[in-house]
Amino acid sequence: MSRNRTAAAVALLALLLPVPLAAAGTAAAAESTATATKSRGAAVELPRPTGRFSVGLDTLHLVDHSRTDPWAGSGPRELMVTMRYPARRDTGGTARYLTSEEARLLLVDRKLDKVIPVETLTGTVTRSRTNARPVAGQYPLIVLSPGFTVHRATLTSLAEDLASRGYVVAAVDHAYESVGTAFPGGRVLECLALEKVKAGAGMQAVSDTRARDVSFLLDRLTGHHPAWHHAGLIDGTRIAMAGHSIGGASAVAAMATDPRIRAGVNMDGGLATPVPAAGLGGRPFMLIGAQERGPGGSQSWDRDWPLLDGWKRWITFAGSGHFTFSDFPAIGEQLGLPLDPKAPLPGARSVELTRRYVGAFFDQHLRGTPQPVLDGPSADAPEVRFHTP
Repeated sequence: MSRNRTAAAVALLALLLPVPLAAAGTAAAAESTATATKSRGAAVELPRPTGRFSVGLDTLHLVDHSRTDPWAGSGPRELMVTMRYPARRDTGGTARYLTSEEARLLLVDRKLDKVIPVETLTGTVTRSRTNARPVAGQYPLIVLSPGFTVHRATLTSLAEDLASRGYVVAAVDHAYESVGTAFPGGRVLECLALEKVKAGAGMQAVSDTRARDVSFLLDRLTGHHPAWHHAGLIDGTRIAMAGHSIGGASAVAAMATDPRIRAGVNMDGGLATPVPAAGLGGRPFMLIGAQERGPGGSQSWDRDWPLLDGWKRWITFAGSGHFTFSDFPAIGEQLGLPLDPKAPLPGARSVELTRRYVGAFFDQHLRGTPQPVLDGPSADAPEVRFHTP
């Protein structure tokens, strides 16, 4: 899928999806930067997690035989899930950021395949360790859902930080909804959903499908015969969800139909699935968005804000853009790629603020630990705006 096709669909769907890795500047400037980076052998590293635990990683392939995949039109619905959890130090092996084919397809989609080597992206240093020994205990579960057409790995910085702070985190790839996701058997499933959305299915079909995916995932993680061998780490009474872009809209859709989800966060996603007229049963919800998502800047947020009937916050970051809440700004910053002039918030600061406010939300609502940072503006975070329309 080309970047132009993606951009056309985005315009159609009124979504802001800028090129994440090189949002501004010329291809020649980006190529020069990437060449310099490769020549000096610099590695791209995600920021270190802030919590006290190391981070373990497992990968699950789940198949829902009760549903036909809505985008392929045949075969069962499938998910790929990255599980992260508090782990013992000095155990486990190195985890890849993306497979080579996943990285190649992402770079091709963004017209960066001649600029950034596949190895640069696949070699991105993460802090997760495969098959690491877990730290005994029971932890709240947080489900993460990525933006439309992008891989679940794009939320790695947030996922690792939450796991380091004592959460089990399940980051989900929904089949046929990214430009490329590796599945067992050597399959790499590309995006089929975009064409169906353009043909009239609408973005609500995506968020509603993801809501069903999440409920199935919870069944497989917390049921009588769990699919994950470390399922005993999960406290099934403390479950929440966060998502980026359409993944954030999916948090609303999932909470509307699944009472197991106690709290939710939408990171800069238009609410394709509206908040029900009856609300979310008094459960807490946070809207956290780019600078343009303030009151009057998002029709769906303006529409649904009054319907959120529990604890709620509407927060934006000055100088931020749609992909601020993903790994892309931090990766691009280390490659020396120019900042988007419409979203000049530095990559490291983007990660820091996203972790701070999302983590505080879950600490308050899953652990019952009051977080003053959520009460209003802070002197050490002048970029953060609180809105009370």
